Amino acid sequence: MAPVERVAWYGGTYLPESQVRIPFRDAGATRGEAAYDSARTFDGRVFRLRSHLERLWRSLAYLRIEPPVPMSVVEEISLEVARRNVEIVGDDVWVTQRVTRGIPAEWGGDGRPSLLVESLPIPFAARAVSFRDGARLLTPTMRRTPPWALSPQAKTVNLLNLVLAGREAVALDPSAWPMLTDENGNLAEGAGANVFVVRGGVLATPQVRYVLDGVTRATVIELARERGITVEERDIGLFDAYTADEIFITSTSLCICPVASLNGVATGVGSVPGPMTKRLQDAFSGLVGMDVVEQYLRRLPTPINDMGSATMGDTR
Repeated sequence: MAPVERVAWYGGTYLPESQVRIPFRDAGATRGEAAYDSARTFDGRVFRLRSHLERLWRSLAYLRIEPPVPMSVVEEISLEVARRNVEIVGDDVWVTQRVTRGIPAEWGGDGRPSLLVESLPIPFAARAVSFRDGARLLTPTMRRTPPWALSPQAKTVNLLNLVLAGREAVALDPSAWPMLTDENGNLAEGAGANVFVVRGGVLATPQVRYVLDGVTRATVIELARERGITVEERDIGLFDAYTADEIFITSTSLCICPVASLNGVATGVGSVPGPMTKRLQDAFSGLVGMDVVEQYLRRLPTPINDMGSATMGDTR
């Protein structure tokens, strides 16, 4: 029996992904005039969807694209697309909303923006090793687009800066996570990932002038401050990162993932996750109602034995 195809919403209806037909003159495809956002489910429940949609609306305002339908309608569609695809996939998923400018009138179109809501499974197995051993970060030579050229606060489909930097990093280490620096050489962000460093009990992350204000980033800052942890949003040079006690990255899918090294320099704590990373992972798991680290670790290709990386605390 053939597997059931995932479902998307496009053109006013729910339909199998293979039946989605985006016009080749759509300005999102031809000129990158489109914004998107992605939430994820935890045990089938979409987390902070409204926060993601509010950010999407800000991105659309920056691009001067009028939302084709009210936010409440996109919210309803997103929840339904997520529900249907969780049932089909049998696991947690991303749910993504893309709004394009549509086909401009000068190209024969009606000039109305278009909406696509789609879903993908989260690649737990492919990323599980980063939770056991820690992610390896590399800073490519390509810098993050400066805010005076294009605001990082707008989450647009124009991802070439991040994509090319990522290709440079993985050419050196196929398992690496690219972490771009800003125009001044300070840590900025990766493709879909914010970065945090811990030093002397203080948690620091790059200021939003240079990076997208990730929903998970904001959640981690909130959880840290609730627990009395000092959080600084500031410039983080490579020296600060190389001499940090801990480093971790955050993203919608990863939640909080420990970092083992940056440019081959091991993080100072010497094991992953570090104590503050572990504390925040536990807090995040409590917030979403499931063990987000275990969700990754159970997808490792071989079981974790009782030697070496034995306990949950030692594996991440």
